[in-house]
Amino acid sequence: MRAGERTASPARRRLRGVSGRRRGARAGFTYVVLLVILALLGLALAVIGTRWSDEVQREREQQLLRVGQLYAQAIAAYHRGSPGSDKTWPKEVGDLLLDPRMLGTVRYLRAAYSDPMVPGAPIGLVRAADNTIRGVYSTSTAAPFAQRTIDLGVVQLAPATRYADWQFVPKVDP
Repeated sequence: MRAGERTASPARRRLRGVSGRRRGARAGFTYVVLLVILALLGLALAVIGTRWSDEVQREREQQLLRVGQLYAQAIAAYHRGSPGSDKTWPKEVGDLLLDPRMLGTVRYLRAAYSDPMVPGAPIGLVRAADNTIRGVYSTSTAAPFAQRTIDLGVVQLAPATRYADWQFVPKVDP
């Protein structure tokens, strides 16, 4: 042994060695537990994300039904409100916002609503052979949650495989 060098007692060496091994074993166990917790957290977030996405789609679907019904009611009112015996259909969405056939201000819609299923995109227009508007539809190709016949009063929607199959064309008397 060199001068000034201290030697650890055998008891101290044992404690140091044992605690070192325990600390390493604990660190490995903690790491595994942390990985399991992270995996469970990721799984939980995946489930929550899916449910949240479904809820957003359900809300947009309800919005589409409301907007489609508003357009169908407006188109039917425009047709019924035609002056004289010649019943006409709107040529543009703007005709529903402000009826050009009337002397006074007549509005059938408050605003030109966009497609709720495709935010920012205009709603699709169902046009007749004479290029007049007969109804509206969503341009979305997603599958609707509602898989039953939906009666909105002025329009009845059959079960569909895509939102684009729902055409909001009002039932009007000829």
